[in-house]
Order: sequence, then C-alpha cells, then structure tokens
Amino acid sequence: MEPKRCSWVTSDPLYQQYHDQEWGIPVHDNRKLFEMLCLEGAQAGLSWITVLKKRENYRVAFRGFDPWQMADFDETIITELLENDGIIRHRGKIEAFIANAKAYLQMHDEGEDFSEFLWSFNGVDEPAAAMSKALKKKGFKFVGATTCYAFMQAAGMVDDHEAECFKRSSLQTR
Repeated sequence: MEPKRCSWVTSDPLYQQYHDQEWGIPVHDNRKLFEMLCLEGAQAGLSWITVLKKRENYRVAFRGFDPWQMADFDETIITELLENDGIIRHRGKIEAFIANAKAYLQMHDEGEDFSEFLWSFNGVDEPAAAMSKALKKKGFKFVGATTCYAFMQAAGMVDDHEAECFKRSSLQTR
C-alpha cells in the first residue's frame, strides 16, 4: 500500500522520490542551498515537476552549481545555455543564476555564511518576505516572496507537509 503523501504529489515516481527523500528535510549545506534557491527561481511561472525533470541537466549546464564557475559565465556561455533544450531557456532566469552566483561570492568574500544567513529568517514575522527583501538587497534575482517561501518549504525551514502525510510525523520527531 502506498503511503499517504501531500496532495500536490502526483503518481510520477520522480515526484514521489523528491517528496519522500528531499522536500521539507532541513538542509544546511551552502552549495545545496544555493542550488535549491536558483532552481526555485527557475520554477517561477511554471510547475515544480518541470524543473525537477530538468534538474540533472541544470546541474551539468551550471557546473554543479559552483558559484565560482558560474560567476564567470559570459555572453558566449549564456548563448549556449539559451540553446540548451535540457533546461528552461529563459534569458532572465539564466542571467539571474549568474547574478546569484556573484551575490553568493560577495557574501562569501565578506565572511558571511550563506546557510546561517538563510536560516536566520526562520521564525521571524513574514519570513519569506523578509528573506526576499534581504536577498534582493544583496543582488540576488528571481527571489520574490513566493519563491522564497517555496524554497523555505523545500529546504525544511518550514514544515508544510499536510497533516495526513506520512512525512509530517517523521519530521516532527527530529
């Protein structure tokens, strides 16, 4: 018998695996959080399954979400990315990834830990709006409040597994 999952999870095995093994589990690794934030931005206006199905292609195209490499992407690489049908070919989103890499590196150079920065919004009033505002101030793109909230859900900063979902009870005991 299939476990009871959140109602947004389809019968797609990739979606089920994502829900069961990733979504809502607390993440503190800087590079993983950077990847997750970028991919949530890629989702803007689309369904998450669209991005999820292309995630491995994104990892290849964006050099494993290595911000040191991504910050050096130039117009030639942007043009190549716009021709890559394995990712969402949206210039604004691609350029946002590059801007985000530069903003990430600026934080790093200033001795600011990305994970600590992001987790500092957990528990504040309207955390997604506060995170969005702070990220934009640092130069991040495609990080509106809705995107930040979806990121917070995915990174385990909030537990939005539905009451009937088998993951809700397992996460509450952590």
